[in-house]
Amino acid sequence: MNRPGKKRNAVPKFSIPDAQPPPTQDIAPANLESSALIVLEGQQFTVGADELETLEELGRGAYGIVERMRHKPTGTLMAVKRITFTLNENEKRTALMELNVSMKASCEYTVRFYGAFFREGDIWICMEVMDTSLDKFYKAAFAQCGEIPENVLGRISFSIVTALDYLKERHNIMHRDVKPSNVLINAQGAVKLCDFGISGHMVDSVAKSNLGCKPYMPPERIEVEVIVPYDVRSDVWSLGITMVELSIGRFPYPTIRNVFEQLKQVVQSEPPRLPPGKFSKEYEVFIELCLQKNRENRAKYRQLLDTEFLKKNKDNDIADFARTVISQMDVE
Repeated sequence: MNRPGKKRNAVPKFSIPDAQPPPTQDIAPANLESSALIVLEGQQFTVGADELETLEELGRGAYGIVERMRHKPTGTLMAVKRITFTLNENEKRTALMELNVSMKASCEYTVRFYGAFFREGDIWICMEVMDTSLDKFYKAAFAQCGEIPENVLGRISFSIVTALDYLKERHNIMHRDVKPSNVLINAQGAVKLCDFGISGHMVDSVAKSNLGCKPYMPPERIEVEVIVPYDVRSDVWSLGITMVELSIGRFPYPTIRNVFEQLKQVVQSEPPRLPPGKFSKEYEVFIELCLQKNRENRAKYRQLLDTEFLKKNKDNDIADFARTVISQMDVE
């Protein structure tokens, strides 16, 4: 998000080709420690960390910090996520190679990924600049308007489900960390899923260590001693929790003393539902399909895309609402 008085440039000058690179072309640079291959103004460049100038902090979370940076030789803006890894060197290299392969996973509803490299022990992930994340956006929307209208929620839902379906069907990628902070929005009303290249490594690390467990996890990922094989329906649960949160303006489970009690609540209590009478029947059905505690009863992406809720909201233009909320965030 821009600071007051700064000129917005939400659309970067990068372009990512839809087609995969030729088989003879290396996807990752030889020097993974300090540079990455990106496509800049239609041409492929090796970009080093020393060529990036930090402009401002965009956000920070459990895994790292995101900053708006400028590529000094060209003046191009990008968002750079810096993550401190606890993996060993071989695991780091594998994760980095997979991130660079993720460059090919690009559609209208996913944040474009430009490249990744190591710098002073951290991994730097270079990606498309957006205006803000949904965790910040919905709080601002409720503060300004008291709600997010259902037609906006419908378009957000459609964007996330379409992105998840694309990643699974075209690239066999499951996100594994769907939550409001991993979905971005800009003033043009574009909604895009991010962090799909790195989430598997980070979430697996969390699961193995039993630290930092996410309350967006479905019951089957919490209540068993042996981690069950991941399934797209686990991401569907996280989607449902995310959409309820955006709909009511707060995390849907009560705030309690510690994360372990919260996780126990996910397993033992009834799944969250939308407030009765506030939203359409179609939206209530959509949420119920997402938030089934028994994974076998939970919908998959194609079933969700076939719901009346997504079909009637998929073409909504939410630019006016997004622009209004984001413009006020800039002056707060």
